[in-house]
Amino acid sequence: MGAQGLDLATLQTLLESARGLTLACVGDLMLDRYVYGDVSRISPEAPIPVLRARRTVAMPGGVGNVARNVAALGGTARLGGVVGEDAAGAELAALVADEARIEDFIARSATAGTIVKTRYVSGGQQLMRLDEEELLAGAFERDDVFSGISAILLSDYAKGVVSDRLIRSAVWQAQNASVPVIVDPKGRDFARYGAVDLIKPNASELAGATGLPVGTDAEIEAALEALLAATTAKAIVVTRAGKGMSLMRRGEPAQHFPGRAREVFDVSGAGDTSLAALGLALGAGASLEQAVQLAILASGVVVGKSGTAVVTPAELIEAEVSQHAGAALAKVMALDDLAVEVEAWRRQGLKVGFTNGCFDVLHRGHVAYLAQARSWCDRLVVALNSDASVRALKGEGRPVNDLESRAVVIGGLASVDRVTAFDDPTPIRLIERLRPDVLVKGADYTRETVVGADLVESWGGEVRLASFTDGFSTTRTLERIAAR
Repeated sequence: MGAQGLDLATLQTLLESARGLTLACVGDLMLDRYVYGDVSRISPEAPIPVLRARRTVAMPGGVGNVARNVAALGGTARLGGVVGEDAAGAELAALVADEARIEDFIARSATAGTIVKTRYVSGGQQLMRLDEEELLAGAFERDDVFSGISAILLSDYAKGVVSDRLIRSAVWQAQNASVPVIVDPKGRDFARYGAVDLIKPNASELAGATGLPVGTDAEIEAALEALLAATTAKAIVVTRAGKGMSLMRRGEPAQHFPGRAREVFDVSGAGDTSLAALGLALGAGASLEQAVQLAILASGVVVGKSGTAVVTPAELIEAEVSQHAGAALAKVMALDDLAVEVEAWRRQGLKVGFTNGCFDVLHRGHVAYLAQARSWCDRLVVALNSDASVRALKGEGRPVNDLESRAVVIGGLASVDRVTAFDDPTPIRLIERLRPDVLVKGADYTRETVVGADLVESWGGEVRLASFTDGFSTTRTLERIAAR
């Protein structure tokens, strides 16, 4: 994959791999309150709007929002932070207890007050934010939060929890467990974070830490290089709002990843969402490039929501489908049009491959199968069973995804050149019409049981049997979903 984004199959595989991972989310914890109301007049006491409150919503903020995003994306978050022994702290603890995938590792302090941020909102616009943080949060020393995890996320809001001792402990625990540490930083001294795997500043924080301009790609590259020289971090990714993200590994050139064109409603918490996505992706074994692409997708979705929001796997898939639907749909053709194109390919001397199936719930096995099929030809055509045909083969309740959805997802794969559909019990009519050079089926077939094998070989074509990835099938995927 390049910098243009995750394809649909890779995204689905990545989200499935991230499901169930446990991440340590440690840092400055706060209570986010939103007071929503109406403004219809100006105060007679001063030239300020009068907000008539209609409802109040509260949720964990700061590192608490990172944990909420990890949980919403299917992971389990071990939430570490400090709250006071006060009413706001009790409210925060109750909110965390209501989250099924967040484990409470919160320390209670008799000397530190709970940080509360209250936003007053009318007509989708924030009128004011009130911060209550007279005391910095106390020390956090619960190192048990780091046991049995797949990644460590440190969310530093410069409120006191992400201390030098905590950083040293996190890095040491991560090195022993061979898991990544990702830091969302604050301040100017990024060297204090030590040999973490990734530091994630925004453009303003990068400028503050280096004293360099960050307006252009070239300026970003110079600032990233300077920051890596001043720290022992392995890599830095800078978030650049609508411009996307830029990544630089130590000793390698920068990579720039464009942002997604989305309507921005509220940027609150977008950094928390991208931190959660980075952590889950790297914890699942994804490359840094894939992790950055997932973070761009996730933060692009969350800015279209109101307040301190989270994103779900379904929303990410929907966003990716929407992004690529045009190109994917362009690959979908009726048989008559497809026959003309296949004949044009053949005149160009291209070898045409053909395979068919339901491809209902796409998984890693499908992706590997189609990639192998494409390696045997110059152009690959995939014929999908119609919804009625799938139902006849698989029974009631199938397909899970309708024909149009399946066609868009399959069309989104780089290995697939054209997609068509058939309603007959077998694809023999399509094979006769298209006359493929290579007929591909799965290794669970034999040459003798492949429909159309004799036909294809009669005009000099070949039959190939593609291997499956062990442990992956639509049935097993649906069983895992049902068991959760």
